[in-house]
Amino acid sequence: MRARQTRTAVLGALSIQPMTGYALREAIRETLGHFWSESFGQIYPTLAELEQEGLVERRGGTRTGSSAFALTSAGRAHLRTLLAEPPQADPPRNGVLLRLFFGRALGPEACAELVQDARDRAERQLAGLATERTDTDHTEHADDSPYWLLTISAGEHAARATIAWADEALATLATLAADGHGHDGEPPTSTKETP
Repeated sequence: MRARQTRTAVLGALSIQPMTGYALREAIRETLGHFWSESFGQIYPTLAELEQEGLVERRGGTRTGSSAFALTSAGRAHLRTLLAEPPQADPPRNGVLLRLFFGRALGPEACAELVQDARDRAERQLAGLATERTDTDHTEHADDSPYWLLTISAGEHAARATIAWADEALATLATLAADGHGHDGEPPTSTKETP
């Protein structure tokens, strides 16, 4: 399914304008980066497959050089078909939550560092999305802008939700630390003798 979604991302980006493979990778990174990523290792084989299938064509440059890829009419029709399919859910993989789930082994202080780092990343993402929002308002692709702004809005909501969750999690972890929960979630062992 990942390959099918890569095809959708590549064809979608080329529907905006013809691009070289490098420009395509940069466009995906810069404009879709807050919700989608593709590596060169995924993009170039996909471009080759799409070209063999007659869905994209090279324009200018050399076979191995800086030729731009453009959608063919068959490619545009295939893109519409891909976009009409229900999106495939990717299995969740969140390294912070994985570590927090087993946080008793780390202890509340180490967990708090992970959560604070996630909060800081969300703050940076929110700032980056504010810049993207401003840039999108001034783009030459006015017909696409309302749709692009919907994805930016989703990213903003997700970043704000992460910040709110992090604040709540940090308060909980501070309480655990204050209650003396160390590694493995156990209160420190008392050295006093029991009567």
